[in-house]
Amino acid sequence: MWTLCCVLRSAARRTMSQGPAWRQRPPKDPLRHLRTREKRGPTWEPGGPKTVYLQVVAGGDRDSGAAVYVFSEFNRYLFNCGEGVQRLMQEHRIKVSRLDNIFLTRMHWYNVGGLSGLILTLKEMGLPKCVLAGPPQLEKFIEAIKLFSGPLKGIDLAVRPHSSAEYKDETMTVFQITIYSADQKLGGRDPFLVVAFICKLHLKKGSFLVLKAKQLGLPVGTAAIAPIIAAVKDGKSVTFEGREILPEELCTPPDPGIAFIVIECPDEGFIQPICENTEFKRYQGNADTSVALVVHMTPECVLKDSRYQQWMERFGPETQHLILNETCASVHNLRSHKIQTQLNLIHPDIFPPLVDFSCKEADTDFSVPTVRGKCLLKYQLRPKREWQRDAIITCNQDEFITEALECPGFKESIQEYRQTVQHSPTPAEKRSQYPEVVFLGTGSAIPMKIRNVSATLVNISPDKSLMLDCGEGTFGQLCRHYGDEVDRVLGSLAAVFVSHMHADHHTGLIHILLERERALASLEKPFHPLLVVAPKQLGAWIHQYHNQCQQILHHMSMIPARCLQKGAEGASPEDERLIRLLLESCDLEEFQTCLVRHCKHAFGCALVHTSGWKVVYSGDTMPCEALVQMGKDATLLIHEATLEDGLEREALEKTHSTTSQAIRVGMQMKAEFIMLNHFSQRYAKIPLFSPDFNDKVGIAFDHMKVCFGDFPTVPKLKAPLQALFAEDIEEMEERRGKREMRLVREALHAIEQAGIPEDSKPQQKRAPREEHHSPQSKKVRAQ
Repeated sequence: MWTLCCVLRSAARRTMSQGPAWRQRPPKDPLRHLRTREKRGPTWEPGGPKTVYLQVVAGGDRDSGAAVYVFSEFNRYLFNCGEGVQRLMQEHRIKVSRLDNIFLTRMHWYNVGGLSGLILTLKEMGLPKCVLAGPPQLEKFIEAIKLFSGPLKGIDLAVRPHSSAEYKDETMTVFQITIYSADQKLGGRDPFLVVAFICKLHLKKGSFLVLKAKQLGLPVGTAAIAPIIAAVKDGKSVTFEGREILPEELCTPPDPGIAFIVIECPDEGFIQPICENTEFKRYQGNADTSVALVVHMTPECVLKDSRYQQWMERFGPETQHLILNETCASVHNLRSHKIQTQLNLIHPDIFPPLVDFSCKEADTDFSVPTVRGKCLLKYQLRPKREWQRDAIITCNQDEFITEALECPGFKESIQEYRQTVQHSPTPAEKRSQYPEVVFLGTGSAIPMKIRNVSATLVNISPDKSLMLDCGEGTFGQLCRHYGDEVDRVLGSLAAVFVSHMHADHHTGLIHILLERERALASLEKPFHPLLVVAPKQLGAWIHQYHNQCQQILHHMSMIPARCLQKGAEGASPEDERLIRLLLESCDLEEFQTCLVRHCKHAFGCALVHTSGWKVVYSGDTMPCEALVQMGKDATLLIHEATLEDGLEREALEKTHSTTSQAIRVGMQMKAEFIMLNHFSQRYAKIPLFSPDFNDKVGIAFDHMKVCFGDFPTVPKLKAPLQALFAEDIEEMEERRGKREMRLVREALHAIEQAGIPEDSKPQQKRAPREEHHSPQSKKVRAQ
């Protein structure tokens, strides 16, 4: 084995010297549904889709916004895309890759907050084209997100002008209705404009009745039947052997092209323009085209208005109305609730249970058929018009607990862990509740069902806190963690640090800014801008959004991260004033940043409190000497560990760290404790444990809460966690074993290509499974 290791090490060095550190990905094949569509060709001319339904993705409450998904066998549509929508679609298996239309009712962050992340995902998946429609500023918004996403090559984002009369595809014709508020003001933005969508399904021709045709003696199964089928489906009579046959004798009745409407009425200023709009009147009363469903993304205060209720009534008693607003209480992130309930069995303080956000009571009475939205509620438009509630989420905590307790060895490991903790009391100086670190997002790249993207809240004291990164969906995570206390938490937020400009680290910031203003008002506290420490490139993005979409500049005061580097020069007097305010607001002795080894303008930071504790945050980085020096003698290091050991080449290519690399950084800076986070989403529940794990290392989970007094406890959670997630760990180890054997074969092949004499080659013998974990084999993999 030693000979094999030596030869493989040599081969690996030669291989790495001859090419890039990580193999280039092969070109992506076209998505399967696109290949199918290409073979099928356009089919909407002869007849519409057989199946169409509308499904609620997000019910409209404060932590999730409002979004609906429309399905047909030909097309998929998404109406509005607030933060967290992509995560919900992924969790509930609503295929993001099939989306070819995204419609937006208003250029407000609640409607578009998740759009940048979704577009990047669609691009990565290989979707060649997506149609977007909405308010006039949509195209400029797409241009603005390129400031941090880079060129969106490979995907055609076809933005339709809001003034376009109609859009037609294989499923339906969509009419855009522009509505201006009665309080309309002139300006570059459009806060006084919404776009409603009237969607009319194509007529579906009747189905040919084969058995009836046979009974009538028609030439079924021969070429002569084709023109007969075509004629009767078009509603024409045919003559066969001297007998006239009516179309209703051979076909089921056609399904008429019913319509549905999606509308947002954000405030009372839009009520009268909606009521007077002539386009809606065409579908009210005795209209030729019946409206099956109207989706109202409308606050309760508007629904209570008699004018709006009269407008709803004019659609008639057969039209259903779906309400999506702040009264719609619904569990959305079921998997997050499940895993937190199970982790809570291990340690109820470190893994507190998620709490519900109290929704406003729905006390509006309607005289028309009305349904309040819930996540995954469906309304089937075709073939049969009906509500379908079987997919609505139910959160049964007893089931989650039973499932966890049935895991082999889980109960025993908890008992052993608790006995160990009893014999290891926490030192008195570490028992303080503050500082308290709450991990809100511990995954990388894109939001997923268990781990959201980067965000960590540091509660410095009961009334002062600071946030480290702020990825998409951070506000929703705060709502699920704090419930009705979320306004108090936002009111105490003094600053946000954004490490770099990748979307998974900053696209939750605008939502936090907007909700913070609302929170301060509800707490009757004076409004003041939030301090934001970030690369200066963030300012360009915020300015673009402010100029084109929504006024937000007054919500924040930005401190360029470079101004907080050791020995930095060139800070303006205003920057210096804001830095003093930052230190005072957070009770900090020092707030220092350093450039780290990731993308351009990526920073880590170190916070030194006036009482002496020190928290260091790496952001995204490879092992970085500047971070080590800045973080010397840290009380807590929060370091990314995106990839497992053995994937050093991939980590190098993607400028991230492996588990052991992150731990070594902490050891080098002599950190008292190390919390690993920012895991690749391939490690959804738990990452693989490294041999370097010790009693100074912990793994972060979403909604995990850690105080300095928990440092001795966190490493002892390893055994219960391994028991709870044993199946996932076994699957990951199996993948790792297969990967290592592939590397062995590739290295042996490289040896042959290099022409090493046969007598010096080792025998190609599969190593026993346990040898994969030996220090020697690990050392080979790291080459």
